[in-house]
Order: sequence, then structure tokens, then C-alpha cells
Amino acid sequence: MGHVPNIDLTTDVAIPQLGFGVFQVPPAETKEAVATALRVGYRSIDTAAIYGNERQVGEAIAESGIARDELFITTKLWNSEQGYDTTLAAFDASMEKLGLEQLDLYLIHWPVPERDHYLDTWRAFEKLHADGRVRAIGVSNFTEEHLQRLMDSADVKPAINQVELHPRFQQSKLRAFHAEHGIATEAWGPLGQGTLLDHPVLSKIAEKHGRSTAQVMIRWHLQIGNVVIPKSVTPARIEQNFAVFDFELDGEDLDAIASLDDENGRIGPDPTTFNVV
Repeated sequence: MGHVPNIDLTTDVAIPQLGFGVFQVPPAETKEAVATALRVGYRSIDTAAIYGNERQVGEAIAESGIARDELFITTKLWNSEQGYDTTLAAFDASMEKLGLEQLDLYLIHWPVPERDHYLDTWRAFEKLHADGRVRAIGVSNFTEEHLQRLMDSADVKPAINQVELHPRFQQSKLRAFHAEHGIATEAWGPLGQGTLLDHPVLSKIAEKHGRSTAQVMIRWHLQIGNVVIPKSVTPARIEQNFAVFDFELDGEDLDAIASLDDENGRIGPDPTTFNVV
């Protein structure tokens, strides 16, 4: 993985700490964006069934010439497919689109508490893991309560929880829960979905280091131990977001960023009420 550090997951699998996300990347632009990311040096690619671009991710992987064991590929099960049998069928559909024999990480995209299928879904995940079709299994957008309920009935605990996390919504309590239970934290929307790129505190830190605010935020995620998956379709930004291993934020920088945390800073849906299928 070059100079990208790895985070060890509970299932004896390591995930690159910096990956490339394709959320909201149109299918027509996905193949070139992923190809650019792979050329730059990213080796972890994060997609999802609902993004509608798994096939294009698979095409970019197939044409990259990079050995499969050098890549780490994640996709996610959409809410409408939760349940034991439907999960197994949805997994097969995702794998056909990705053109892969084995997946590195499979995530339940949302808990969808109103439907209450995530325990049955997890049993299907455990089967896929036991059968060797997935190297690691985890969840996305789960709260402490969802995680605890899942772990109380699971044979394999989630390796990772991918959640909204950025300087204005730092999820300290959830991260502490993860650390207590050996669950890795992965950040989606790591740049606040673009809302923080002109923030004066971050801009000041960026100026101090001769960096962009995006680079400062990605560096912050790395230093506090998050797996982080920024996304872009702009080649220069894809490259810039990867160039974060030759500088370090100091204690003053970290304190300043910590001060930005806001318990009301969530931008995306609330997992306790999000039941869209």
C-alpha cells in the first residue's frame, strides 16, 4: 500500500487508512475517477449498491493492471435488501457488477430501525464471511445502541462502523465505544461535504502548513485514528487529497480543530430515524 498506513480489523484483515470513495459520483464519471485514484496510489475503493456505480468501479479495477491482493474493495448492502435470503442475493448481484470473486469488506448501509431486519441481515453476513466470500464484515451509520444489540446476538462482531464524521461532527462518544469494543471507525463525509473548505479555523491551519483545508481535514482524520475515504472527480484534487503523509498537525492545530465539534453538526440523515428503502 505504499506509504498509506493500515488499520488492523478484528478479523485479521488490514484496511488502508486512506481510501477513495465514490458516493454521488455519477456512473459515467466513476470509471475514470477510480482509474485516476489507482494511478495516484489509492488502493482502497469504497462503493455501495445504492450508488449505482459498482460496475464502473469493477471495470476500473479490471483495467488497472494492479494485482487483486494489493486492492481493498468495499461495498454496502442497501436497505431494501435487508433480511437473510435477500442479503445473499444482493451480495451476488454486487459481486457480478464488481467482477470479483471475493470482497474485502461488506457493510450494512443503514440500520433502518423501523424495518428491524439488521440482525437477520447480519446472520447472512456471517455466512458470507464463514464461506470466505468476504474477508471482513461491518456496518455503516450504526449508533452505540444498534451496535450493542447486534453484538449481543452476533457470533462475529462488526470489524468497522462507517459513519458521518468531520471536524464539526466528531462523534467522540461513538469513537470511544468503538475503541472499547475493537471496532474501527471509518469516516464518510470527512470534509463536511464541502461545507468546511472555507472555515476560518481550518484555513488558518492550512495556511500555516502551506496546505489546502481538505488536506488538513484528511490529516486530522489520520492522526486521530480514523479510516477516511474522501471523494472527488477532479484529478488534481484526487491527487492533492492523497498528498497528506509529509506533514503533521501539532497539538495547537488539534486543539483548534477539537473546538469546532458541534453535537448538532450532523449534515446527513440521523440513523435513529432514517428508514428510507
